[in-house]
Amino acid sequence: MAEAARKGTDLIVIDPRRTDVAAIAEEQPDGIWLRVAPGGNIPLLNSILYTIIDEGLIDEEFIANRTEQFDAIKKHVQDYPPEKVYQITDVDPELVRKAARKYASSKNSLILYGLGVAEHKGGTAGVIALANLVLATGHVGKPHNGINPLRGQNNVQGACDMGTLPYTFPGYQATDDPEVLEKFAKAWGVNSLPVTDGLLEPQMYDAALEGKFKGLYCVGYDPAQTQSNIGHVHKALKAMDFVVVQDMFLTETAKFAHVVLPAACFYEKDGTFTSGERRVRRVTKVIDPPGKAKADWEIICLVSQATGYPMFYTGPDQIMAEIAKLTPAYGGISYDRLGETGVVWPCPSEDHPGTPLLHTESFPRGKGSFVPVSYIIPEEEADEEYPLVLVTGRRLEHYNNGSMTRRCEGFDLICPEELVEMHPEDASRLGVEDGAMVAVESRRAKIKARVKVTERSKPGTVFMTFHHQDTLTNFLTSPGMDPKTLTPEYKVCAVRVIP
Repeated sequence: MAEAARKGTDLIVIDPRRTDVAAIAEEQPDGIWLRVAPGGNIPLLNSILYTIIDEGLIDEEFIANRTEQFDAIKKHVQDYPPEKVYQITDVDPELVRKAARKYASSKNSLILYGLGVAEHKGGTAGVIALANLVLATGHVGKPHNGINPLRGQNNVQGACDMGTLPYTFPGYQATDDPEVLEKFAKAWGVNSLPVTDGLLEPQMYDAALEGKFKGLYCVGYDPAQTQSNIGHVHKALKAMDFVVVQDMFLTETAKFAHVVLPAACFYEKDGTFTSGERRVRRVTKVIDPPGKAKADWEIICLVSQATGYPMFYTGPDQIMAEIAKLTPAYGGISYDRLGETGVVWPCPSEDHPGTPLLHTESFPRGKGSFVPVSYIIPEEEADEEYPLVLVTGRRLEHYNNGSMTRRCEGFDLICPEELVEMHPEDASRLGVEDGAMVAVESRRAKIKARVKVTERSKPGTVFMTFHHQDTLTNFLTSPGMDPKTLTPEYKVCAVRVIP
């Protein structure tokens, strides 16, 4: 995005915090930064759509030919003029109108959204509100347009493609389709496969505390540090009979484990990653893993054999061949074919070039449907007792739980500890200076950290990350969740700061 801006692309950034990208947009002659109040995504997006419709900026031909339910959305957003939603979003109505005009009238407009949309009680509704903008303007199905989620990890797409969701087989194939069930059962040498959905992650913790969920096998993930409301998670992990952690380092979750299986890092194994654009690419081994560490696929094969189910592969190429055989979207992708640039799925056959661009003629459901979504109030809002809103996120220097980057001397010199970003107005009111130690307290926990006084954070908000093992920020975060996906509400939480 920064490179595109240097080449003249105008940025519209929606964020309560002055991130590096927001700063670029603010400094551009025609860039726009909409500094939305935490939790205000849906009313802000609805007000942008209101403006697009109100000012006649819609793509009438696209709407007529490729969408349905436009009259319903047109009626719904009449309640969201920018002047009215200002009291929720805190965004200047003229800036909203300017952003709407720029997005709708540009030849090419691409939406990229991150966890600041998804990690809310209204996360799913927020994504739908973005999709409504795309359908109204026709910015989809052609190069340099569309809507793209920026995933929180480098291979989230590939993991989902391979069936790690608890309600699909690999390739998003339905668990209640008799043909799909028969195909996988035959390939895997079993008589039958489960047809009921598994549990989503938060459901596992609830079930563990009810005595119904006994064991967890956790691969390359650290929920005891990075999940929301981790006090609840810690209790659940303690309640389980058996916890296995498969990872490169002894993470916070490994402290709860009965068995730790040492895994290789990506330099130490062959395989594939699938990016957010659905591009499957080779990962090539450079050095051998240290000590007893092994590639994830090797560990899983050994565990499988130890439980009495024979699972023998000679390498990732053989696994890739099975994926192609069972997963239509990967049907034409072989390990040898990936080469230097990879292949973008869907790629159903060996002579298929791959599909870099989706939705050129139609959507999977046929016509795209507008879906009215309303403002969903966060689980917690600032009040007299907890007058500040905590927003959590990441810093450039560290990655996720920091288990790798905190071991890098250079990164640790730049960002050695957790900081509480606070606006000068709030710092002055509380009588704290830059560098002072404070306690940050929510309704669930209290932690200590050092203050960073900065105008990057909006007045009335504080910002923290979850990178540091010695400052577990997510003890504070909200128990709120998106009702559909059960994604936690990391981005809004009521706190107080105590000198």
